[in-house]
Amino acid sequence: MLKPVPMSFRTIPVLFAGLLLLSGCAGLDAGREMLSGLSDSIFGEDDSADPPAPLLEYAAELQIDVLWKESVGNGADKQYLKLIPAVQGDRIFAGDRKGTLQARNAATGDLIWETGGEFEFSSGPGLGRQVLVMGCTSGEVIAFDIGSGEQKWLTNVPSEVQAVPVIANGIVIVRTTDGKVIGLREADGAQLWLSESSVPALSIRGAGAPIVIDNTAIVGSANGKLQALQLNDGKSLWEATIAMPTGRSEVERLVDLDVDPVESRGAIFISSFNGGTTSVSEVDGDIIWRNPEISSYTGISADYRYLYISDTKSEVSQLDQRNGASLWKQKDLHNRQLTAAVVYDNYVVAGDFEGYVHWLSISDGRLLGRIQVASSPIEAKPVIVGGTVYIYAKDGTLAALKAR
Repeated sequence: MLKPVPMSFRTIPVLFAGLLLLSGCAGLDAGREMLSGLSDSIFGEDDSADPPAPLLEYAAELQIDVLWKESVGNGADKQYLKLIPAVQGDRIFAGDRKGTLQARNAATGDLIWETGGEFEFSSGPGLGRQVLVMGCTSGEVIAFDIGSGEQKWLTNVPSEVQAVPVIANGIVIVRTTDGKVIGLREADGAQLWLSESSVPALSIRGAGAPIVIDNTAIVGSANGKLQALQLNDGKSLWEATIAMPTGRSEVERLVDLDVDPVESRGAIFISSFNGGTTSVSEVDGDIIWRNPEISSYTGISADYRYLYISDTKSEVSQLDQRNGASLWKQKDLHNRQLTAAVVYDNYVVAGDFEGYVHWLSISDGRLLGRIQVASSPIEAKPVIVGGTVYIYAKDGTLAALKAR
């Protein structure tokens, strides 16, 4: 038996257009006209376009319990943002679009502290030892005391911060929409270094957060390149071309690296919007393998041997880390706008556009369980700590789930 999806596919072009970002000095009206044309060229204007898969009846193999559910203000406020909860010790931290920032008990959901300000958060929080850092739409980077929520410092950067700030070795790494990667001192927000890359005229809204390996930051860009920057001064150690723009339309030429890179056993794994998934050497950026068939803008996760990717069609795949071979693909959630597929224990977890969270088996991708935690879309990747799955929906619902 099929469960109908209460959403016309005619709305999908609008959602997709919301992911696109015009660079440069193009006027707002011109940008809207371009996005409208791009949406029509991708999806068409009739109901013959490829719709989200309806939810199928299945034999549940897991019981999903809601441990607690609370609200974090307005959530993403209908925007496509990188507001992703972060857990440290016994606390979970989350912020909303309109400047609300909360610390809650991770086990019970009880509110520990809350701040509200005039800022418009676009990304975060990034966690350090003493501070958590939020990025803003208007280009501020703001640090708050982890224990109390008191604002510690504010630094202005050239443009919107769309990637979650990353803090390592006393340095806050910030990636902005204009192609800059900036290193700030964690103690006071002073700028230490700046690295810049070119930005295409059209790109996907959003940005993958850097990862730090020893004293090196690995950062993707909207031009399809992955680079390694020395953490203390921002010096480029190597650069790898992950994807090259091809095709006749602007959309076909999108090669954004908007997923967080993943590192495992000396290899770095990254996926591009149109350019497939690639493994490169951590040492020098040399290409180890490419899988051109599986592209993503949501995310990659890894266990000891495999990668798990929700691709641009919201089909979840397991890839072999050694050679990129696809071992299974789950197609039952096709076009349901899945979050990153996050692996833990024997499960892979992803949220969708109707507020459902799906559990898949790591052995063959079959559906084991699902639960609806919100009536709004889930775009933030699930955060998993100690077997508890934390979900943050666009309407501000923050929930802790457990499978048994």
